[in-house]
Amino acid sequence: MKRIWLFIAILAVSIPILMTGCEKRHQAASNGKKTIVVTYSVLGSVVQDLVGDSFEVKVLIPNGLDPHEWEPSAKDVETLNKADLIVENGLGLEGGMEKALNGARKSGVKMFTAADQVRVRTVGEGEGIPSDDPDQAAGAKDPHLWSDPLTMKVIADALAVRIASDFQVDLSARARDLDGRLDVLDTEIRAKVAALPAENRKLVTGHESMGYFAQAYGFKLVGAMIPSLSTQAEVSAADMAALKKLVAAGKVKAVFTEIGTPAAVVEALARDAGVKAVSLTTHSMPEDGSYFTFLRGLTDQIVGGLK
Repeated sequence: MKRIWLFIAILAVSIPILMTGCEKRHQAASNGKKTIVVTYSVLGSVVQDLVGDSFEVKVLIPNGLDPHEWEPSAKDVETLNKADLIVENGLGLEGGMEKALNGARKSGVKMFTAADQVRVRTVGEGEGIPSDDPDQAAGAKDPHLWSDPLTMKVIADALAVRIASDFQVDLSARARDLDGRLDVLDTEIRAKVAALPAENRKLVTGHESMGYFAQAYGFKLVGAMIPSLSTQAEVSAADMAALKKLVAAGKVKAVFTEIGTPAAVVEALARDAGVKAVSLTTHSMPEDGSYFTFLRGLTDQIVGGLK
């Protein structure tokens, strides 16, 4: 009998505690905030900077993974379908997510495509080595929007307008503040690049990911180890031989590797061409999660590598 009463007493104490915990979890999940799901980390940083605490921002592709190749799980697909707004890059950057994104679009989830808001850069004649990849043909649209802060500024402003329209949330003050800081970042980058002789401003990268940076800051795109706008393309011996000639002819100071570039290919090209191999963090956010830290670091890597 004593054991029975002891069991009842424990239940009497435990049940209210359990109920309180459940209530707290329920309250946390029902905080009234709308959810914005962003496909990749660099774009997610700018979105978070813009919206602040007004929305819950979820980034789907884990930081440091290749957005060209990453594929969502069933749980990720559910997250997309439950979003109040999805912010995607577009132009095929999120290659492994296309099916899931199209499914969410068809089910009525609101979509914001960053590439639709800006003047998209296209591959120019004579950029890099000849390639059969349609992604690298002259006129192909470049999805790597984030290496130019003024392009990101246009995207942020357009998103603020969209959010005001769809959710009646006024982010104009935050947008003006973000615009000002992006302008300052652009000025900082121009000052750093100005210290680099014009003849040194030549880029050989892992794949064709730095086009917007090159266009904004006066660099020549000599070529890429994977001559494509996507890391999913293949590396060929003929491409490497052609690129080696371009590096020598252009007196390129360094070749840059990045996510999705086979390390052995980079090392072989650098060794054969007699130049440095420098790692670029083109798709990964720093520890503080700041777009500003990210782009400053990327600029330092490029300028430092080409001095």
